[in-house]
Formats: sequence, structure tokens, C-alpha cells
Amino acid sequence: MTDSAWAPLRIAAFRSLWLALLASNIGTWMQTVGAQWLLVEESGTDTLVAVVQTASTLPIVLLALPAGALADTFDRRRLLLAVQVFLTGVGVLLTVLTVTDRMQPALLLTLTFVLGAGQAVTGPTWQSVIPELVPRSQLPSASALGAISMNLARAVGPAVAGLLIAQTGTGVVFGLNTLSFAVFALVLWRWRPASSLTGDPEPFGAAVRSGSRYVRHSPVVRRILLRAGLFLVPGSALWALLPLVASRRLGLGSGGYGVLLAAVGIGAVLGALLLPRMRDRWTLNRLLLIAGVVFALVLALLVAVPSTLLVVAVLLPAGIAWVMVLSSVNAAMQLFLPNWVRARGLAVYQIVFAGSQAAGALAWGVLSDLLGLGPTHLIAAALMLAGTLTLRWWPLLDTSGMNREPAVYWPEPHLTLDPSSGPVLVIARYPVDAARSPAFVAAMERVRLSRLRTGAVRWGLFRDGSDPGSYVEAYVVPSWDEHLRQHSGRLTGSDQEAEELARSLASGPPSVSHLLSAR
Repeated sequence: MTDSAWAPLRIAAFRSLWLALLASNIGTWMQTVGAQWLLVEESGTDTLVAVVQTASTLPIVLLALPAGALADTFDRRRLLLAVQVFLTGVGVLLTVLTVTDRMQPALLLTLTFVLGAGQAVTGPTWQSVIPELVPRSQLPSASALGAISMNLARAVGPAVAGLLIAQTGTGVVFGLNTLSFAVFALVLWRWRPASSLTGDPEPFGAAVRSGSRYVRHSPVVRRILLRAGLFLVPGSALWALLPLVASRRLGLGSGGYGVLLAAVGIGAVLGALLLPRMRDRWTLNRLLLIAGVVFALVLALLVAVPSTLLVVAVLLPAGIAWVMVLSSVNAAMQLFLPNWVRARGLAVYQIVFAGSQAAGALAWGVLSDLLGLGPTHLIAAALMLAGTLTLRWWPLLDTSGMNREPAVYWPEPHLTLDPSSGPVLVIARYPVDAARSPAFVAAMERVRLSRLRTGAVRWGLFRDGSDPGSYVEAYVVPSWDEHLRQHSGRLTGSDQEAEELARSLASGPPSVSHLLSAR
């Protein structure tokens, strides 16, 4: 890791919040280990133990996109502060019930779900706060520090939780997680941002819909999400079944389970430190191929190696492979998404991240109950290998040549009528020579995706029946305000390049009309 990777920590506000978030991440891992081990002792069923991961990640599937819209709509500091205060209250309840021996498995899973809901709001909101804390040139370093925070927490949290559970019981672990929420809230309360969000925020419902449209009509984002899902579904078997490997195969207690999780976390930290060198040596798709094959081997070896020491040795490369894949796809999302939709795009990524693990954990738990640990791990390994081999047909798309900077190049629209509250139909008429028609139609496909990503809900390209050399582009935007956002900041340099290519194939500039709802 070069010195520049640590540069954001020289900024006092970022440093304080990063350290507070690190403490919160450690507390979250301690909470997960405590809940899983409590269910190992109370229930004894593989499915219930695996469902802890489902209960903590399912809220992200349900709430991440609305949370991303909230992060783009309301004051982010206040939103984060309110969520941490809420989580502190839930943590107090969880701790008291556990210490007084009133915690039932169903109640534990319910409160785990509620804590997951708070984390679902925290994730995209924190990601959208980072540009307010550090200069743009340091955003990649800040993103890398986020990965280091998560993996340090994975290394430290489980080990500490295992030791504490063995010595004092699960209630202390839950109490420390509660304290981490309170510390994060205190740091947020003391933080006073120099500036707040400017401009009129999008209405909440419109923000959710526009974020969904962007992801739906972005081939690059869809491919990133596909690669993440193909890795995470089989990869979730490691996290869901590791407590059972510790207790049943190796005969370990909670302390030993914490050591196994810490081994994965240490491997992940090593992976984060080695990743820049690996990126210089291999292409991104080659990195994903290597990591997928390594993780498949780990899943198979976990039920084959006979000793705890060998399992620890196997888990170290699992952590390296895990961070190779997830840091790579997360960085790809960060670099591709434009500023106006970054929180919502990252929220959709979190939905795939959490949803794949939630569904996978449940499936692997049920399979383990039916078939046993050994066959389940081998099935997960085979699925991981099969998904990795699909890189030949579905690789990550190269975005290195794409201009992702905002581009304001449309002329200001001038209306005689006051815009209504209804939809807007935009008509652009292009004169095109017959010889250039096929190339023009092909170029307009990129324009179509640009329009649909940035606000249009319907789009079409037509030919004038009475004038074969005239092509008409027509697209519908839900409101005039939505269309003005296309004019004033949603477009990027890549959108501009696509539109300029299409216009260069026309015989002249298009004539553009804005049709307003007559009602």
C-alpha cells in the first residue's frame, strides 16, 4: 500500500468518522458471531444458524434503494445520526434480554433483522458522504480505506467475540456492539459539515424510480452486478456454514470459531494490501478468474483437511480471494457511476451483495440439514467454479476509455407555455442521407440507453413516411423538472460522445420540440 492510500486519514473529519465506522464494523461482526453461536447452543439446527446471516442481510435487499434515495434527498449527517441513535436503542434491548436469559431464537432473529435494517440505511448514506469529506483526487484512496476497515473488522471482531463469549457470555458481546453505535453517533453529532447539499432535491419517489431506471439501462452496471452475484451466492456457503465446521468437524468452541473467522479477515487485509500489485500484473477479468478458482478450492478443502491448523491455512487465501473480487467490482461501480446517481447505484450493488448472501445462506443451511456439511461444501465449490468459468462469455466490460465526468452541453430550453405537471414528450428530427442510415440507426442505440438512463421512461426512433430521409427520435420524460435535470447535470462525457457520433452521421443538426401534456 503506497503512502497516498492513507492520505484521507490526514483530514480530521474523515479520520474521526472512519475510526468510528471501524469500531461499528467490529461491533457488527461481534454481534454476528454472538448470534450464530447463541443459536448453535440453543437450537442445534443448521438452518437456524445459517439464517442469522439471512436476517442481517435481507434488510439491505428490501431497504438499500430507498436508503440511497434518502441519502440523495435529505441531510446525510442527520440521517446517519438518527439511524445510529435508533440502533443504540435496539442494541440496549438485545443486550438486556440476553443477559436476563429471556432471548428466544425467533426474537434474536427479529432483532438481528432490525439491526440489519439500520445498517441498510447506513451503507449508502456513508458512501455518499465521503465526497463531502475528501477531495475528488482522494476518493479512490478513501474507497480503499473503506475496504480495509471492513476487513480489519472481519479479522478483529470474530476473534474478540469468540474470546469474550468463552469468558463472559454473549450478552457482553451484544453490549459492546451497542457501545459502538453510541460512539459513532457521538462522532456524527460533533461533526459539522462545511457545506450542505445544494440545489432542489428530487422527490423521494422520483429518486427511487430514476435510480432503478439507471441501473436497468446500463449494460456496464448490469454486468458488474452479474459478476458479483455469481461469486457471492456460492461464496456465502463459507460464512453460513463456518460455525458448523468449527463446532462439528473440528470440535472447537466459540474462541476457535472466532480464530477461523479472523483467519479469513487477515487474508482479506493481506489481499487489500496486495491488490494494487495484482492489478498491475493481471487484467481485471483475469483477477476474477484466479480468485474464483481459489475460492472454489477453499470450499472443497474445508471439509477435507483434518486439522484446525490446516483449516486456518486454507482460510487465509479465501480472504485474499474474497477481497480481490469484491474490491474489484466495488471499485468498478464507484468509477463508473456518475455523481448524481452514485448513492442509488451503490445501493443496488448492496442489494445484490446482501441478497446473494441472504438467499445463499438460507439455501446452504437447508442443504446442509438434508445432505450434510461435506456434500454441501462440494456443491458450493462446483457452483463457484461454474460461475467463474462464465467469464469467457460474460466478462466485466472495459470502461477505461469512458468519460464519466458531468457534461452540460444541451442548450437551455425555451418555452412559451408554462410546463404542466404531466409528462413531457421530446421530439428530435434528424435529416439523414440514405447511405448513412444504417450507421445512424446503430449509433442511436447508444443514445437510446443514454436517454433511458438519465430520465426517459419510453423511447423510440421512427422514419417519416412522407420523407424517407427524415428520422424522428421521440422519448417521454415523467415531468418537466426531470427533463431539466437531464439538461443540467445528469449527462456525462460518454453520453455526449454517443450523441455527437449520431449527429455526425446526420446531414444537419436536429430540430428539437418539447410537447407538454394538454391536460
